[in-house]
Amino acid sequence: MGIVERHSVLAGLKVRDAMRRQIVVVEDSDTISKAISTLLKYKINAALVQDEAGNPRAVVSKTDIMTAYYGGLPLEQEVSTIATASPITCTETEALEKAMAMMRENGIYRLYVRDAQKGQIVGLLAYPDIVGLLYRLCRNCSRNYLLRQGADQELERVRRFKVKEIMHSGVESYQVSDDLYTLMEGLSQYRFGAVLIRDEAGSPAGVVSKTDLILAYKHGVSPKARAGEIMSRTVHGCEADSYLAEAIQKMIFSDIHRLFVYQGQPTNIVGVLSFTDAARVRSGSCRACLTTRIKIEDQAL
Repeated sequence: MGIVERHSVLAGLKVRDAMRRQIVVVEDSDTISKAISTLLKYKINAALVQDEAGNPRAVVSKTDIMTAYYGGLPLEQEVSTIATASPITCTETEALEKAMAMMRENGIYRLYVRDAQKGQIVGLLAYPDIVGLLYRLCRNCSRNYLLRQGADQELERVRRFKVKEIMHSGVESYQVSDDLYTLMEGLSQYRFGAVLIRDEAGSPAGVVSKTDLILAYKHGVSPKARAGEIMSRTVHGCEADSYLAEAIQKMIFSDIHRLFVYQGQPTNIVGVLSFTDAARVRSGSCRACLTTRIKIEDQAL
């Protein structure tokens, strides 16, 4: 009987191989304003909330802060009132594939990592960390698209992932005249980190992310303000037919979490590629690590 066993480049790797060891914390008595400053300073999406004794009790994310902005809460309110989710953890020694499955099942983008012996939180694992590991591993591969020089026909036959195979098809977009309430509702409904903003003619005009929104909150901008007032005017994108390796490289080096994917002209946006999408294929480049291995077992007749 033939048994098909699929393997990826992540097979055999542990959480410790991809995790980051920097843990950013805020005190539960800190204000929402201070939490915003912390997230912006370290360019992170969430921080661990600890009590006076240093015990972790919750996580505060940009989504939590955006919800507080939508609800009209004062910036001076304690962060403990909006950070309700408990940190979901894994251990350093757990299989990376298992950790990714845990993130997917819980619908979360990060896991806090515990020391297997003492149980203390010693790090963080998020999708950008996993994709960064994949990128480093693939750069050292003999089939690497980005590094190969004058590759022979055998290497050219390797099936390389293209952005259009991995991206999230379709784009939720809003108008420059839409208010911030409308944008926050859309981000919450679709669980996006950012949305595309179009001008009156329907052309891409900018992007509004959760970072833009919490910054507006901190600066006292009314949620009734228009998207055009706070949007970032640069729309980072890539072509649908470009290689996944190129897109990952662009996101890592540009320190961005998503690319708007276009077909033909940059104004014809057809999808979005995020680190979450890239991590899902367990490869930073091609299908060489996803080859099928066949094992033949004897079977009584």
